[in-house]
This record gives sequence, structure tokens and C-alpha cells, in this order.
Amino acid sequence: QVQLVESGGGSVQVGGSLRLSCAASGRTFSNYALGWFRQAPGKEREFVATTSWSGMRTYYADSVKGRFTISRDTTKNTVSLQMNSLKPEDTAVYYCAADGSVATMRAGPDGMDYWGKGTLVTVSS
Repeated sequence: QVQLVESGGGSVQVGGSLRLSCAASGRTFSNYALGWFRQAPGKEREFVATTSWSGMRTYYADSVKGRFTISRDTTKNTVSLQMNSLKPEDTAVYYCAADGSVATMRAGPDGMDYWGKGTLVTVSS
């Protein structure tokens, strides 16, 4: 059984920073893309960021470009999301996901192979 476990969520003020981490276990994640989605109350889950296994290719939703940075540590099978200049609209449950390609991950949440259970991020003033 493949497991993805998120950590690092919490409450921050507008303009603050937060770093999320996702740890993968249970099997090798070679050739898997890892990334992040988020879902606010009453809204559909949306793509945030993803990276290929090599870390050479990264993609971001327009809403977070220039503020968020995704990175992967292949030694520990983890992926992180550094979030800066946080805004109230960033408030959501953030989910780690794994899939066979960054292309399908960018297309949306449907069809992801594995999901974490999520971690809550709250941004307020």
C-alpha cells in the first residue's frame, strides 16, 4: 500500500509564509510525478503545483506563480511546497498527490493514482 502523508499546515497571517511537506512510503516512487492540490470549503479541488521525478520540470497554477515553490528530495521520497506572500484566498485543505505524469496532474484532480489525507492551511488578517 502506497501512502502519502502531508504535514506543515497551520494558521498564518496575510503576507506570511508556510512550508508543506509530503512523505511517500510503501513502495518506490520512481517515474512518478508528485504534486499538490487544494480545496476550499464549497469549492472543487484545484491544481496547485507539480514536479517530475527528476525535479527538472515544475509547473504551477497561475494563481500561485511567483509565490509558491515546489521541490523534491529523492533521498527521502518527499516533496515540499514553500508558500510565500500568502493571501486569504490560499486558505484551503492542501492535498499531496502522485501520478504517472505531470501532464495529467496539471489537467486536474481526476485520475490521480494516490492521495494524501490533506493538511489545512488558514490565512487571515
